[in-house]
Amino acid sequence: MSESEFLLDVNVLYALAARNHIHHSVVTNWFYGVADLRWAICPFTEAGFLRNATAPRAGQIEMAEATAILRSFAAHPGYRHVPITEDWPTLCGPFFKRLFGTKQVTDAYLLGLAVRNEMVLVTMDKGIVYLAGEEFRRHVLLLG
Repeated sequence: MSESEFLLDVNVLYALAARNHIHHSVVTNWFYGVADLRWAICPFTEAGFLRNATAPRAGQIEMAEATAILRSFAAHPGYRHVPITEDWPTLCGPFFKRLFGTKQVTDAYLLGLAVRNEMVLVTMDKGIVYLAGEEFRRHVLLLG
């Protein structure tokens, strides 16, 4: 799977940046353990990261610092930003029969984007494996 290009889910990007995150070591071990890692984020992962990093709770950081962290990720080797150019039915249509709740909207978009771009979505969300089904399971890497 090291030949693949990986799209990071929001939870993976946030755990990578937040040293106090419960899964920080799992994510960093994977991230730095893959030789010549080719990885990407998209507008959904950026927005989700900013939402989580600046949320009013312990560990909250200012928007400027969160934005600087995103910029620092862009300077990391193997990085790519993937735009979202397709609409909801195009990207998520293959998963409609397995969508059962509103919390899967972002998951479906990210999985659809990974499938569309022949990438692997890296996540810690077991529900995405179900959403992918057997047909698209090769597009999901479950960490943790």
